[in-house]
Amino acid sequence: MQDTVLLAKHGFLGLTSERAVTKALWILAFAVLTSIGARIEIPHQPVPYTMQTFFVLLAGAMLGKRNGFYSMGVYLLAGLAGLPVFSGAGFGLARILGPTGGYLLAFPIAAFVVGYLVPLRSNFGWVLASMIVGLLIIFTFGTIQLNFVYTHDWNAAFSAGFLIFSWWDAVKLLAAATIAWQYWRIISKNQKIDRL
Repeated sequence: MQDTVLLAKHGFLGLTSERAVTKALWILAFAVLTSIGARIEIPHQPVPYTMQTFFVLLAGAMLGKRNGFYSMGVYLLAGLAGLPVFSGAGFGLARILGPTGGYLLAFPIAAFVVGYLVPLRSNFGWVLASMIVGLLIIFTFGTIQLNFVYTHDWNAAFSAGFLIFSWWDAVKLLAAATIAWQYWRIISKNQKIDRL
């Protein structure tokens, strides 16, 4: 239980240092990884398959709720500032307001929720369930915006923006949960050793 409290306080990476530079580098690193994930793309209309959500989930689980949120906020701000960090080397406000904008806007929220939930219990099933909640947030925001700006049909939006991702995101979800869980176990063991 004490390990869980420490993780909830310091984030899943165990960033106990008060050095702002260290935290900023981790935040920036996950923003960069998410932009790389956007480049790993299988073209599909209206929403492509990418690796972005893999890094969104890991950002929340490994950085914690606050820094995970900040990391995805930095990612969105980079795209709004004109850096080609979105899928298809996209950028700008038009991308945020377009068919895929709902997914992008959900990234910080999903990272925050995953970062909040993961430390509450110390088992793989909970990590997996927390990440499923994060994905549902992303899919819900994405599907809502997809309907309003593209399909104008809830059934079509749900089919094109939610159901179509099930197999791809199941693979990413399992991989992210496994990495986060293994990392959590390492951090937990190291904390126990430090206290001996």
